[in-house]
Amino acid sequence: MRKYSLALDNRSKAQQLAGGSVYASELRIKERNTCERLCKRSMDLLLSLLVLIVGAPFFLAIGLLIKLTSKGPVFFRQQRIGENGRPFECYKFRTMRSDTDDALHREFARNFIQGRMEQTALDENGSSIYKLQKDPRITAVGNFLRRTSLDELPQFINILRGEMTVVGPRPPVLYEYDCYEDWHKLRLKVKPGLTGLWQVSGRSTVTFHEMVMLDLYYIESWSLLLDFKIMLRTVPVMFAGTGAY
Repeated sequence: MRKYSLALDNRSKAQQLAGGSVYASELRIKERNTCERLCKRSMDLLLSLLVLIVGAPFFLAIGLLIKLTSKGPVFFRQQRIGENGRPFECYKFRTMRSDTDDALHREFARNFIQGRMEQTALDENGSSIYKLQKDPRITAVGNFLRRTSLDELPQFINILRGEMTVVGPRPPVLYEYDCYEDWHKLRLKVKPGLTGLWQVSGRSTVTFHEMVMLDLYYIESWSLLLDFKIMLRTVPVMFAGTGAY
């Protein structure tokens, strides 16, 4: 069985694999044993409790800012697809106006997943960005929250509930999942995460197929050390807004 390898600081292998035909039968998915699952779950519980307790005043300040600048609820709830295709309700700080629909993003997501999305912009390093630009639904506060990924913080509630993990593949929405090929769905053989290898490897400068290969590499190569490396790289990426555009 072919083993795909990818260095944590190098996307070249993912780009090579994403450019050709990749079949689910060729990919190896590493199953975690009971001890590994227990260690990862313990880390999730400790971190989520710490963030939710210590960060409560910060959460309150963000909530007030959202309420004072736009109409609608503080939190945005959305059905996402989790481990083994199970749906769950995912929490985020609301970043859009409450009177909008998702038609614009549905079209973008379908084109992005099917490889029909051209670059929408260039980042400061001249790398292509694959992201919906100048989305009219996003509020001014929401734009800041998205650039810094602070809108994702309420997902520590999902982590506490066991629906997500701190490090893992991002959970897709249903209409994204419906566009997946069979081998894409292998990225959901584990719990979805708040951060992951994709986020610290360029985020919106990564194509969809590259993102899937990064997720599969993470699943295959998982260790607590790899999780710690990704978490350490997440903080500077968040505040620099790298690839967030």
